[in-house]
Amino acid sequence: MKDIQPVSDNIHNTLGEGVVWDAGARLLLWTDIEQSELWTLDSSGEIKVAKAPERIGSFAPCESGGIIVAFASGFAFWDPKTGQRQDIEKFEAHLPTTRLNDGGTDRQGRFLAGGFDENGGKPISSLCRLDFDLSVHTLLTDICCSNGLCFSPDGRIMYFADTPKAVIWRFDYDIDSGVPSNRQIFATFDDQPGTPDGSCVDADGCLWNAQWDGSRVVRYTPSGRIDRVVAIPTRKPTCVAFGGAKLDTLYPGSDEDGSVLSTSKFC
Repeated sequence: MKDIQPVSDNIHNTLGEGVVWDAGARLLLWTDIEQSELWTLDSSGEIKVAKAPERIGSFAPCESGGIIVAFASGFAFWDPKTGQRQDIEKFEAHLPTTRLNDGGTDRQGRFLAGGFDENGGKPISSLCRLDFDLSVHTLLTDICCSNGLCFSPDGRIMYFADTPKAVIWRFDYDIDSGVPSNRQIFATFDDQPGTPDGSCVDADGCLWNAQWDGSRVVRYTPSGRIDRVVAIPTRKPTCVAFGGAKLDTLYPGSDEDGSVLSTSKFC
């Protein structure tokens, strides 16, 4: 197992978040939220930075090109190469202190993203689902800071964290309707050094969670038992994703020093 280290000395973000591996393009993508930037790193080590029209909370590549984006103000399609933007729907326009934050796709390709109250983290925001017909549906309410969204390999379990509440929930997820139900506590953080930030699920169905303010990434079995702890050389890891040709490289993002880190041979 290799030491965890920055993937490049040329990455300096204010808030490195939302790491995504595009297997088809063999491209690592992530956002620097506070600088309104989308960063990419290809297999040759080339880094590119695209300036976004506003802050990006989360995103996912589209088969047709470009990305689906949870901009701070709402859902949109955006092509970083051309700058073309197609707005879909505003997010919580009646709540001026909230913005879209963590999100991602379910196994069917629908895009889900949730909000964050930037004025004290009050429980006033929500988690929404964007369908293929571009309709937006509210799934959860009373959210302080949406994080940790991910799905089991078969797509029938949804995980979701609300960072200030220091809990990861597990839901049954209807793959046909895209509706979560049967909320259960999956993990609590009363005895943990940090709080839950971004997560991903590996091929074994285990959940990997970046513990913000905890300097570590933790692997949970499907039953919620901790079976591996990976120390991270930064106090505030924000998210985690697997990538690389064999999908065995772990990429945590960071809030404290703005780097994107990597290590390999975890799977």
